[in-house]
Amino acid sequence: MRQFLKYTLASLTGSILFCLLLGFLLALGAVGLVGVIVAGLGKEGEAPTVEKDTVLVYDLSTVIPDSPEAIDPSTLVLGTQAPSQLTLRQAVLALEEAATDDRITALYLKGSTELGAGLASQAEMQPAIAAFQAAGKPVLAYDISWSEREYAVASLADTIYLNPFGEIEMNGLYAETMYQADALEKLGVGVQVTRVGRYKSAVEPLIRDTMSPEEREQTQRLLGDVWQNLLATAATPRDLTPQQLQTIANTQGFLFGAEAETQKLADAIAYEDEVITALRQLTGEGDEKAEDSDLDFRQISLAGYAATVDDPLTSRRSSNQVALVYAEGPIIDGGNGDFSQTGIIEGNALARQLRQLRQDDEVKAVVLRVNSPGGSATASEVILREIQLVREAGKPVVVSMGNVAASGGYWIASQADAILAQPTTITGSIGVYGIFLNLEELGTKVGVNWDGVKTSELADIFSSTRPKTAAELTILQRSVDAIYDSFLDRVAEGRDLTRPAVAELAQGRVWSGQAALDLGLVDELGGVNDAIATAVELAELGDDWRLQEYPEPSEWQQFLRGFFSTEVAQAHDPLTTQVLKFVDDAQLLRTLNDPRGIYLLMPYQFVVK
Repeated sequence: MRQFLKYTLASLTGSILFCLLLGFLLALGAVGLVGVIVAGLGKEGEAPTVEKDTVLVYDLSTVIPDSPEAIDPSTLVLGTQAPSQLTLRQAVLALEEAATDDRITALYLKGSTELGAGLASQAEMQPAIAAFQAAGKPVLAYDISWSEREYAVASLADTIYLNPFGEIEMNGLYAETMYQADALEKLGVGVQVTRVGRYKSAVEPLIRDTMSPEEREQTQRLLGDVWQNLLATAATPRDLTPQQLQTIANTQGFLFGAEAETQKLADAIAYEDEVITALRQLTGEGDEKAEDSDLDFRQISLAGYAATVDDPLTSRRSSNQVALVYAEGPIIDGGNGDFSQTGIIEGNALARQLRQLRQDDEVKAVVLRVNSPGGSATASEVILREIQLVREAGKPVVVSMGNVAASGGYWIASQADAILAQPTTITGSIGVYGIFLNLEELGTKVGVNWDGVKTSELADIFSSTRPKTAAELTILQRSVDAIYDSFLDRVAEGRDLTRPAVAELAQGRVWSGQAALDLGLVDELGGVNDAIATAVELAELGDDWRLQEYPEPSEWQQFLRGFFSTEVAQAHDPLTTQVLKFVDDAQLLRTLNDPRGIYLLMPYQFVVK
């Protein structure tokens, strides 16, 4: 009894201390949250002040998603990084407005180790930068080390500065995949797959040790398309030819210091303080060198300036609405019928949103902005059905493809009235696969066994504790074949192509936006504003319409956005970057929740290096 009381009292004491500690931490968090909220109340509704002769600064590491990201309240308490609050449309609008704003005297493209906008997003911003320059305002660009992706933006500048210790990278693009079949075999993890499409290579890293000929072919074609676009984009403003840049890539790879100036890729070799001195001359602040290289010239960030710019399309007065719906991230099955996760497309949530727009008499057209590598086959079909119903209701649907709209992302786009993409958009990947792991041998190695009972022969067909039999794989393959056939039918009907033609260009193959246009998978090249104009034309609205973006943020999210935002991506060392990539891959795996284990997912996460 004494021992019982001793342990009971010890447990009780521990519980009390834990509760006190937890309460203390929560109190600290609450105080911090209240402090931030109180501070935010003073800022809410305040827009930055733009003084005369101000330089607009676009830090190329600024994260620019398609749609506003939801703010997790825990970031207020824990101090972690908040999501970007500068969207692609806001960035483009800000650049367009700055071109005619007498207070903005120049644009400064500040290079960074990381680029916060995808290739297709860059393509939408480049015309706005060119318009700024055409308005007679200087554009300056500076970095220590320019990558090809950054340089494609910087090439538009009147003056490209390069640090004397820096270089311009022009060595081409490279893609590689880690193949794990041998490692999985040694671990005792069996992998069985069902798939349709010679190029549907998403499963190959698990079942092969080298790249298949089909995977090599499609990746080479895709990289080639993207590379040629980058060459043309970078060469034209510099009065160079793509072949000249290709020669540099083949023979030099990197241009260091003065040789970059000699070969016309840079206009001046300078340190950052010297660049800031040039900027101070433009703002009229004097010729002397600034002491603080980050702050000592009159400037406003692109995100800060965007907060001062009204959207002329959303501020229109009209009862006719064009709905711009964002579908960004992997597609997952289910969801609670509301947009609850940022960067994830919940099938039920997007379907519900489209249903509401269909039933809203003020909505006359829908623009669906797709930026997704695909995902659940079931969820993709749920979304596509609602798109079909919107069209049947007499409301045109136009799809604007972002950086990627492949596999399930293309499934939901396939039957739109019109599809627009950028030349570097990654799309297609019309194919289906299923992956089934077998942990039986691994369990044997570590001393774990499974046993059970069943009421019929196929009851445990999805069990991961034994390999599938040949008969079971035949059944599962039939399911994959049926979905692939449905995919072909939907594309053929939506794109007005013959089924044999679709079957030939499908096969799980990934295409660039330019190639997709040539093949008939895309109707025209253009950005989200071009898609809006197409929707207005199809709905015959003339000038009598206004734009409304969806999903609409809750009042709580609107409140948080009033004062809580970040603009620039955090730079990481190579090791941290690699670790974060594994984290991203793990998060992607968690989105694989299709009830039948069948996916319409792009074969890889494509990163240009």
